[in-house]
This record gives sequence, structure tokens and C-alpha cells, in this order.
Amino acid sequence: MTEQSTTPVVRRVDARHRYEILVDGERAGLTAYRDRDDRRVFFHTEVGEAYAGRGLASILIEQALTDVRASGMRIVPVCPYVAKFLKKHDEFADIADPVTPEVLQWLEGQLKR
Repeated sequence: MTEQSTTPVVRRVDARHRYEILVDGERAGLTAYRDRDDRRVFFHTEVGEAYAGRGLASILIEQALTDVRASGMRIVPVCPYVAKFLKKHDEFADIADPVTPEVLQWLEGQLKR
């Protein structure tokens, strides 16, 4: 009868190294990271097909980056979606570090574990 308009909820799941976005209590998407010293390296973002076109990835990344800032960390946008988001949102430029070959090599080692 009426369409549910539940506000998406973003939560950090440290044990799984990711932020998740929930819609009606169901995981609709995630952005994955690994921490390197004081930098959170984001390497993958996805939103389920059933949730596409709702702007959930943007909400997820904005809240994740806000959380990183609040924790006093910096970000490295290896994930193409996070990098694209940063180009449109200058308010996070002050906590963004460039993706370097060294970071990519380190990340590859982390993900093989």
C-alpha cells in the first residue's frame, strides 16, 4: 500500500574490515578497507543489484569517510568509486593521500593473507 522509506544505516564492522550500509535491516552494500598505520586504505565498494540507483554507495562512502576523519585517520582511495567520490567532494581532500605503488604492493600482501 505505502512504500517504506527507511533511512539507510551505515555501520563499521572492524572484524570484517568494512563499512556496511543496511536498508530495512538487510545489508545493501559495503566498502572494504585495510588499515596501514594512520591510513585507512579503501579498495572495494559494492551495492547489491536490488538496491542500485538509490544513491546508497554515495551515502556509504560519505559516512565512512566522516568516520575516518572523526577517528583522526587519513584515507587512501584505491577503490575507483571512492576516488571518484573524492573528486566531487572537496571536503575530504584534507584527509586524502595519493595511491602509490608502495601502498598497492602492501595492499596486495594484505589481501593474500
